[in-house]
Amino acid sequence: MTRRLLRLGTVLSLFMALALGGGTGTASADPAGSLWFDNTALTASAAGFTDGYGRETVLRGYNVSGETKLAENDGLPFASVADAQKSANAVRALGGGNAVRFLLSWAYAEPVRGTVDTTYLAAATAQMKVFLDAGIRVYPDFHQDLFSKYLFNTGSWYTGDGAPKWVVDAGDYPDEYCGICLFWGQNITQNAAVTESTYDFWHNTGGIQDNFLTTAQTTMTYIAQHLTTSEFTSVAGFDPYNEPHWGILDSGETSRTWEQNKLWPFYNKFRARMDAAGWTAKPAFVEPNLFWNNNLSSQKQEGGLLDAGTLAPRYVFNTHFYDAAAICGICMWGNASDGQYAGDFGTVRDRATAAGTAAILSEFGHPLNGSTSGKAPTILKAMYMAMDSRVKGADWWTSPSGSGAVLSGTQWQWDIYNDRHNELMNDNPDKLLTENDAWNDEDLSAVYLDDSGNAVLRLDTRVLDRVYPSATAGHTLAFTYEDRSRDGSTTLTWNPVPSSLPNVSTLVGSGQYGLLVWRSTGISAPTELHLPSSFATAATTVVSDLGTVTGPSAYTTSTAIGVAAEPGGTGSRRLLFTAPANTGTLHYALVANPSSTPTAAVRAAAQTELAAWAASKF
Repeated sequence: MTRRLLRLGTVLSLFMALALGGGTGTASADPAGSLWFDNTALTASAAGFTDGYGRETVLRGYNVSGETKLAENDGLPFASVADAQKSANAVRALGGGNAVRFLLSWAYAEPVRGTVDTTYLAAATAQMKVFLDAGIRVYPDFHQDLFSKYLFNTGSWYTGDGAPKWVVDAGDYPDEYCGICLFWGQNITQNAAVTESTYDFWHNTGGIQDNFLTTAQTTMTYIAQHLTTSEFTSVAGFDPYNEPHWGILDSGETSRTWEQNKLWPFYNKFRARMDAAGWTAKPAFVEPNLFWNNNLSSQKQEGGLLDAGTLAPRYVFNTHFYDAAAICGICMWGNASDGQYAGDFGTVRDRATAAGTAAILSEFGHPLNGSTSGKAPTILKAMYMAMDSRVKGADWWTSPSGSGAVLSGTQWQWDIYNDRHNELMNDNPDKLLTENDAWNDEDLSAVYLDDSGNAVLRLDTRVLDRVYPSATAGHTLAFTYEDRSRDGSTTLTWNPVPSSLPNVSTLVGSGQYGLLVWRSTGISAPTELHLPSSFATAATTVVSDLGTVTGPSAYTTSTAIGVAAEPGGTGSRRLLFTAPANTGTLHYALVANPSSTPTAAVRAAAQTELAAWAASKF
């Protein structure tokens, strides 16, 4: 019954998309026919990601999913294509995502040395197709944590994922033991079985790295051959290796020289395999040493691919960020606050700029269970705000020109099986895991399935489903979004409209709002902002140099401001702004979900205020 209802919902969503003038999801320069449903290839440069129209593009979404780390569904993100469809619909409709990092397992891809399991590749590709057909960009990731689950004994407190059993069998590693380890990540540096096997991978001991690269090439070739041309075009790139660390340094080696002499050559080899597999036009999403941008000084290590030179267009600077101090508990008292991560995420922006390429946070998040879970609402809000702008909310209206690029990111994680697992930890029949993420006591999934089988968010929808500029026809100068998300019963307002803009403040009231400022570069395609589900179309108010409106109409070639369906038929929406294809014109667009319906006079007065403000700040 649940699946029949879901199919009915999909049909209704498709009908809504057609009613708004939706197209098939293919890229076209005809906005009336396709509404700019863009599946053009992405290019990485110092300006960030750009699409086939030359628009700056922001990727936002989730990791799907930690289920790949588990044995219960044979290393696949989902038990079935139907579950993948359910998840993809929810990523769009509930989570506001336009991209996912799609996890794959080396252990299941190459269970026997030298033999790639095409049954596994076929199942993974079929699940991947569902996301691509929902208009969601995908970048696959051969995931690993603690190198391999086969390092761990059946009674261990911890487990890993990644390398196949034959790799571990060939290594003759010591019995795993972590000593006094309160967190699973301590195994990375304290467990000799993990450090020695990781060392062997980077040194290609016994040719194991060569095997991995060959399997990766076979996998990429299979994906390219079994997706349609349109689907494959929407694949953004490939993440070669999750959270790289050296395991053991050679004599005289440092974290920086390890990146230079071990990690970067590996990425060059992986890049060559991408080319051989038909992925030449797609970038590798390469990660530095995982402790490079740690916010605990005791764990921070030099890195960031400092010696790799200019990365674009062949590579994207890809890093993770978790608030280690907050997860530690005693290392950070209290909740996160406005601007908490502006410096950390500013470092990511600066490193990508120095490397001449786009940046993405392929993982970020915070536990939703345990002693520090109460910090999650403020931490997630602070992280998303730091991705939107490097200026904290309280200072944004005064200093918007310091905003910087809007960062792309995929939150960890999106696991529809949260609290519904059936995992034998380390294949131990006496250790059946059903709760949380069923992996090392983690619980970070933003979603779960209720008793009716429907996807339900575990976090405030206002912090997850956000206004963001998915495509900007020009250069982004500044962006901010005040989500008014909740911490319990408290509404978190970190970026109030200042009293110096009384009509803008009156228009917004206590509602959510986003503001994008950009300068045109002669692109004829429209600027697009994702419209969250909490913004009813009839109530959505836009104030822009291109006009003002409450309740924007369906987008057509004759409308400067209009609403249209997001691709994929999930019922989610976006706003489109069409400006003359001039170069150098300053544009702004305030998108509000006001607490009361503003009059045309208030909109006009707010437009006058915003025009003067923008002219004075840029």
